[in-house]
Amino acid sequence: MKLNQKTQGILYILGAAFFFALMNLFVRLSGDVPTMQKCFFRNIVAAFGSFLLLNKSQIKIETAKLGGKNMIFLLLRSTAGLLGIICNFYAVDHLPISDASMLNKLSPFFAIIFSAFILKEVAGIKEWGILLVAFAGAMFVVKPSLTMDFLPGLIGMVGGACAGLAYTFVRKLGQRGVLGMIIVFFFSAFSSLVLLPNLILHYTPMSAWQWIALLLAGAAAMGGQMCITMAYTKAPAKEISVYDYAQIVFAAILGFFVLQQIPDRYSIFGYIIILAAAILKWKSAQK
Repeated sequence: MKLNQKTQGILYILGAAFFFALMNLFVRLSGDVPTMQKCFFRNIVAAFGSFLLLNKSQIKIETAKLGGKNMIFLLLRSTAGLLGIICNFYAVDHLPISDASMLNKLSPFFAIIFSAFILKEVAGIKEWGILLVAFAGAMFVVKPSLTMDFLPGLIGMVGGACAGLAYTFVRKLGQRGVLGMIIVFFFSAFSSLVLLPNLILHYTPMSAWQWIALLLAGAAAMGGQMCITMAYTKAPAKEISVYDYAQIVFAAILGFFVLQQIPDRYSIFGYIIILAAAILKWKSAQK
């Protein structure tokens, strides 16, 4: 039985949710490795993996539509995605992984804002109201205060904004005929090259377990990125983005059983508000 585009998008996005939750777990398990170093290994593994898949698919570079505005959009997507990863990994190292995952999952709400400018997909008053509700929920997770204790939460929220911008450009590239596999490889290779000088200058020796954990994080990231890219090239974000919140469930389960992490009551309340906003947004899109 052949699945329609929307169903394929939903299945891809559920797969991405699991892989990204797994990635965050392995990033946390890698211990006190500097954030930028973790980002490098996450991306270099994805770069090699996507290159092998690209080579196996026999897609020719000359037919990959990389010229003109597409190259600009690829660079913008890659820059936003790299900033999002750096912020997310910092949050993962300083917050329960379910909190970090939830803040990163603000990306669909930020995508509403960016889509208005980049895709000319203007949201209605109801969607803007849902956006404000989601941000209110995020405040319970971030927990603003007069001290610096809220900084990891704020950085995690910025990571969600960068991810929302990156996925908006993924949608734009998909509309312009750029294949998902090309987008994944370009982003992974670009990020690896940008992070390489920092790795050379500030490399921190790692134990055998830290090597294994970061390689596994990179493999999970590649799986997640392939799935999320395919998802957003199969269907509009407004139709499938709610299923991305399955990552919170996966992250909470992994955090509890592997790291013995239990979110506090404020975070849980924030989760409920954001999830309710996501469901309202999704139902509104269906209508």
